[in-house]
Amino acid sequence: MIRLFIPHDLAAGAELALDHGQSHYLASVMRLAAGDQLLLFNGRDGEWRASVSALGKRAVAVRAEAQTRAQAPGPDLDLIVALVKRARLETIVEKAAELGAARVRLALTERTNADHTRLERLTAIATEAAEQTGRLDVPAIAAPVKLEKLIDGWEPGRRLLFCDEAGDAAPILEALTAAPAGPWAILIGPEGGFSAKERERLRGLDYATPASLGPRILRADTAAIAALSLWQAALGDWRQS
Repeated sequence: MIRLFIPHDLAAGAELALDHGQSHYLASVMRLAAGDQLLLFNGRDGEWRASVSALGKRAVAVRAEAQTRAQAPGPDLDLIVALVKRARLETIVEKAAELGAARVRLALTERTNADHTRLERLTAIATEAAEQTGRLDVPAIAAPVKLEKLIDGWEPGRRLLFCDEAGDAAPILEALTAAPAGPWAILIGPEGGFSAKERERLRGLDYATPASLGPRILRADTAAIAALSLWQAALGDWRQS
C-alpha cells in the first residue's frame, strides 16, 4: 500500500489536502480513484489508514480513518558525515534513512572536497526512503557545520563512534561490545580522511570510541552503511527484530 509522509495532524475523520507533488503522484502516476486506500504518517501521530476523498486534476484530498500503528521512538542515533560529492552524499542520506538514523548532520573538515549541498533535495530523498521502508518518522537533515564547531557544542551524554581510517583502532564490533546503550553519533570522514590535527582532537574526547572498519580503505558511502549496520546490530533496534 502507498505510504505518504505529510505535515498535517492525523486523527480519525480528518480531511487533509495533499501538496501538488503528492497529488500528481497519486492521481497521475499511481492513478488512484476516489475511495482507494493508502497509509499516512507525520512523525508524531503514528501511521494511519486513509482513503482518497476528492480527486481533481490539480489537487487530491484524503480522509484519515484509523490508526494502524502507534508512534514509537527509533534509535537516538545521529550520522555525522563530512560533505562529499553529491551522488555519494545522496546515497548516504538514503541509506541512513533506511537504516534508522534519527538525524544526518553534515560536517566541514579540513579535507572536505565539497563546499555546498541542497538540503531540500536531501530531505526529499530521506522522506522517500522513510515512506518506502515503513519507518514512522523522517530523519532530520542538518546544514553543514565545521567539525570543530560541532565538537565545541557537543550534546552532553551522547557517545561518538569515531570511524578512524588510520588502522590502529579496535575493530568496530569489538569496540561496541562493551559500549553503553543510549544516544550515539557515528562520524564518517571525507574522502581524503581526517587531518592529523582533527584525528588527535577526536582521539582525545572522553565520549569518543575510535573504531576500525577493517583492513581496506572504504569510500564515505560504504563506510557510513557499514558503520550504521554494525551499530544497529550491536546497540540498535536490530536486536529487537
